[in-house]
Amino acid sequence: MAVFPWHSRNRNYRAELAACRLEAVPLDYGEYHPLKPITVTESKTKKVSRKGSTSSSSSSSSSSVVDPLSSVLDGTDPLSMFAANADPTAMAAATDGARKRRDRDDSAVVGADFEPWASKRGEILARYTTTEKLSINLFMGSEKGKAGTTSSAMSEKVRTRLEELDDFEEGSQKELLNLTQQDYVNRIEELNQSLKDAWASDQKVKALKIVIQCSKLLSDTSVIQFYPSKFVLITDILDTFGKLVYERIFSMCVDNRSVLPDHFSPENVNDTAKETCLNWFFKIASIRELIPRFYVEASILKCNKFLSKTGISECLPRLTFMIRGIGDPLVSVYARAYLCRALLTEMMERCKKLGNNALLLNSVMSAFRAEFIATRAMDFIGMIKECDESGFPKHLLFRSLGLNLALADPPENDRLQILNEAWKVITKLRNPQDYINCAEVWVEYTCKHFTKREVNTVLADAIKHMTPDRAFEDSYPQLQSIIKKVIAHFHDFSVLFSVEKFLPFLDMFQKESVRVDVCKRIMEAFIKHQQEPTKDPVILNALLHICKTMHDSVNALTLEDEKRTLAYLINGFIKMVSFGRDFEQQLSFYVESRSMFCNLEPVLVQLIHACVAYCFITIPSLAGIFTRLNLYLHSGQVALANQCLSQADAFFKAAISLVPEVPKMINIDGKMRPAESFLLEFLCNFFSTLLIVPDHPEHGVLFLVRELLNVIQDYTWDDNSDDKVRIYTCVLHLLSAMSQETYLYHIDKVDSNDSLYGGDSKFLAENNKLCETVMAQILEHLKTLAKEEALKRQSLLGLSFFNSILAHGDLRNNKLNQLSVNLWHLAQRHGCADTRTMVKTLDYIKRRSKQPDMSHLTELALRLPLQTRT
Repeated sequence: MAVFPWHSRNRNYRAELAACRLEAVPLDYGEYHPLKPITVTESKTKKVSRKGSTSSSSSSSSSSVVDPLSSVLDGTDPLSMFAANADPTAMAAATDGARKRRDRDDSAVVGADFEPWASKRGEILARYTTTEKLSINLFMGSEKGKAGTTSSAMSEKVRTRLEELDDFEEGSQKELLNLTQQDYVNRIEELNQSLKDAWASDQKVKALKIVIQCSKLLSDTSVIQFYPSKFVLITDILDTFGKLVYERIFSMCVDNRSVLPDHFSPENVNDTAKETCLNWFFKIASIRELIPRFYVEASILKCNKFLSKTGISECLPRLTFMIRGIGDPLVSVYARAYLCRALLTEMMERCKKLGNNALLLNSVMSAFRAEFIATRAMDFIGMIKECDESGFPKHLLFRSLGLNLALADPPENDRLQILNEAWKVITKLRNPQDYINCAEVWVEYTCKHFTKREVNTVLADAIKHMTPDRAFEDSYPQLQSIIKKVIAHFHDFSVLFSVEKFLPFLDMFQKESVRVDVCKRIMEAFIKHQQEPTKDPVILNALLHICKTMHDSVNALTLEDEKRTLAYLINGFIKMVSFGRDFEQQLSFYVESRSMFCNLEPVLVQLIHACVAYCFITIPSLAGIFTRLNLYLHSGQVALANQCLSQADAFFKAAISLVPEVPKMINIDGKMRPAESFLLEFLCNFFSTLLIVPDHPEHGVLFLVRELLNVIQDYTWDDNSDDKVRIYTCVLHLLSAMSQETYLYHIDKVDSNDSLYGGDSKFLAENNKLCETVMAQILEHLKTLAKEEALKRQSLLGLSFFNSILAHGDLRNNKLNQLSVNLWHLAQRHGCADTRTMVKTLDYIKRRSKQPDMSHLTELALRLPLQTRT
């Protein structure tokens, strides 16, 4: 095959880059802007009432029905008499103001931090669902007591009222079966709305009947998984009823002349309001069934405030005893839950008065929100002090309190007193397990609110209690938890390691696996929170000790994943150490690190990146061949970037000399794979670097490229692989780039060959000779493929070489132009070429021929026919 001369195409990289950029088109957003908030216009439609629901219109239409509570007593019923006489506007304003004050008062009792029941309601309804069919009994009412005249005798009045209450229990009822959960919820909501409508239309007995009916539903546990949601829905109705009754009685205490004070006493309540209040309790007492009687009375229990100062406290034991009569344990438990919910403040007061209340107090601290407990921490400490320790140890109570204080902050003025009171009890514990279980919780409180002085005191006390008889060996989880909490709150490691007892505390971790795990946690926290490089000797000495502990745990049985984790943590530490311009100190640190962490290869790699001076000492000791090749290349690049030209040449020569040692197969993640593809990737990267490496004045033109070509020529390549030709093609690209007047990229303060030779003819001649040699090797390989009948490979390589000439060669040269035509025919000769690819390539040539100085490609395109496989 004839020798073809090479002529590189002159490139203007800036012009090519500008031509490839997309055209900038100004955008006119008008009124639109992506950061402008979107305005949504909501169109409201008239709401259509549900079928069967109680609406205001139905209330108006039924206004002719006489309310039994008012009609029987000829308008003298205390439930309605006051409302008829009072000024509606004045009473509404006074009631509203009183309600707001009362809400503030209730909030002050339990605190603004107390989690309201409404926040739990949605969570329960979403969690406790069912797909089973449900049933519900709906009261249909009867006409008893609604017709006829009203007797004026008192006995007739009483009889009529009792008959109306019995009307619910004995009247007609309708049982709805096979309801879905949503249908059931809808029915309950209808009852709730009916209650409000009945109350608004002054039908108080009807409202009471609805509440009784709903309370009875809580006795049904047939679908047990839905019972919590049913409890929430029914108690919503009970709460509504209780609020309506309370507001009604309270409004009777308001007139144009006086308003009840915020903290009123029964003496401030007028007789009419008291009579009405008693009337409600008497009505409820006449309910025959236990469950509805209990729930309805509990819902209005707050109304006892109108009658007696101790009314609620007196009723609480009686209601508690009533619950004992409920046979179903599930219903009984939920009844107790409702009572506790209704009497939160009273429960707290009763808890204080009980003699042996430790277990109850612990339950309160475990069940209530942490914010609620933390705000009253001193009150709880006072109750803990007065507890009898025989039934429930006090240190467990302090542990429960500490758990809450770790989640929520107590008042700032009480924090030190809380710690002192708690630690007086904790430090007196003689049992190491009891001590560490309690101390572990309070360490977080100490770290959160105090300085290193208090933390040091706590750690010293822990060492004092856990060191005798090596008690720490049985408490590693708790000790680990203490370390975790300390490093979670001390992000300034200069402060952390200045805590005198911190490192002695670490010495208690005698078990190697536990000690390493603790060291890993400390290093993870350091890498996460240390933002700036450090040279603090306190930090360096402490972390070197911790990293040495991790490194020394590595042995022949250590898993690779564990090694990678340890190396990552140690590397993170090394990266954060900087002595600024004090290079000797920095070098000394690297030398010390290399001697301490010699068993972890990734750490050695990190030290190589950080310290070029020790690369030649360390790289040969590495096992991986490609690890060494890449590190030589990377080290040379770093040296070149720092204007260390002789050191860079040394690294590149070392990499070239190592190429012949690349084996045929290498181990990748436990599997043997061919090495040629990895070698091709490395060499392509190497060629990109060689473009900017200046020639050595004593070694001739392109000496590194020549040495690398010799190594590539002598390397034993796989006969079934074309990687050698691909490498030669990359070399041709490199030599073409080297022949340009200005190179594509440079390194700051390093003069590459374009500056050194300045387009000298001798340099270009040497460059072209190398190109011709490389081209001869490529063409010889293509000829060999024809003999071996590897026609598909020949077609692909021929087209690849054609594209390289098209991109980098000057096709105005006749011989080079003829070579490209021959390669085009070779790619299609045996029908192995991809027709679509050939068409796209030809279209590309035609488009390029229209560019300036590319008209010669028009003639070339005419000489490139497309052939079909047929």
